[in-house]
Amino acid sequence: MEKKYKNTFKQGAIPSEFIANAIAKHQSKKDIGAHNIFLGQVRADEVDGKIVSAIEYTAYEEMANQKFHEVREATFEKYNLSCMHVYHSLGTVETGEICLFVFVSSPRRKEVFEALEYVVEKIKSEVPVFGKEIFEDESHQWKVNS
Repeated sequence: MEKKYKNTFKQGAIPSEFIANAIAKHQSKKDIGAHNIFLGQVRADEVDGKIVSAIEYTAYEEMANQKFHEVREATFEKYNLSCMHVYHSLGTVETGEICLFVFVSSPRRKEVFEALEYVVEKIKSEVPVFGKEIFEDESHQWKVNS
């Protein structure tokens, strides 16, 4: 039987209320001494004289969720974390909106700084999520991660 992994994806932009709720839920956890958060936001990049107005995210969800799970497990093995949450957008996200929310917690602050950088770099390099840049003139092209 195939293993079912946690769904990391949210349709559209990740709202600030969702992020605030995630933070608030951790105030009752008394063994946590530090949190660190990464918020990926869609930029209005200029590409060949055209301005990006949105990114349309797609993924082979089953494979991507498995990869998110593997990155999560590797991060927990490497760092002393109390918890970690990762959410990525699917569908269209306008410039200025949040498309990636990573939240790590630990008893100690040093762990959250190192773990957050590690997990974000792993996500960007290993998880099969694809972004199509939509320009103001409604043309589009596949985004290349930098």
